[in-house]
Amino acid sequence: MSTTLSTRIRSFVRREGRNSKRQAHAWETFWPQFGLSQTEGLLDLDNLFSRHAPRIVEIGFGKGESLLAQAKAHPEQDYIGIEVYRTGVAHLLHQLAAEHITNVRLFCADAVEVLQRCLPPESLDAVLLYFPDPWPKKRHHKRRLVQAPFVSAVADRLKTGGLFHMATDWEPYAQWMRTVMEESAAFENIAGKNQFSPRPEQRTLTRFEQRGHRLGHEVWDLLYRKHPAP
Repeated sequence: MSTTLSTRIRSFVRREGRNSKRQAHAWETFWPQFGLSQTEGLLDLDNLFSRHAPRIVEIGFGKGESLLAQAKAHPEQDYIGIEVYRTGVAHLLHQLAAEHITNVRLFCADAVEVLQRCLPPESLDAVLLYFPDPWPKKRHHKRRLVQAPFVSAVADRLKTGGLFHMATDWEPYAQWMRTVMEESAAFENIAGKNQFSPRPEQRTLTRFEQRGHRLGHEVWDLLYRKHPAP
């Protein structure tokens, strides 16, 4: 059964200026090829990609560095990226077109709404959430994306055995994520109860993360696998 998020999680604030000419060109030229709209409703993923293949969703892909690298490394898999910021989406659109990538589609939308409206239950092999906004101030914790209703929605869209992989460089948020996930009956911690995982090789080391390492920032990975239904 599909879970509806009873509490609206607004995990982002849009502060974007006017589009540059390059960004405008990306939207006009490449969005029709790679873009998806919530108005399309529930997607038929086999029809969308013209094949049956493993499906991975990355939420909050930024400029798309990780998503592009994964799609190139695994052409046998299909990827859906979700990002609310148009500048990042435009940047990735240019990259996808320049490198003739065919196994990626993009939403410029709220991930919560995409999960609810567009992704069929038990249709995904993995959901990736890398470096979401930690909303560090206590009064803003309600904006954090990783909360019980969101986790339930992710579980509903994952196949049995599907992977939910999170990463953050903000330790209090890592602990928050772990607490929320350990309370979910739908998931099992791959590293063991209450443990963090080593960074898997398949998670691209982005420039953002490399900069963090130079500044002495640690990164915490959390990998959870969906249980079979009881």
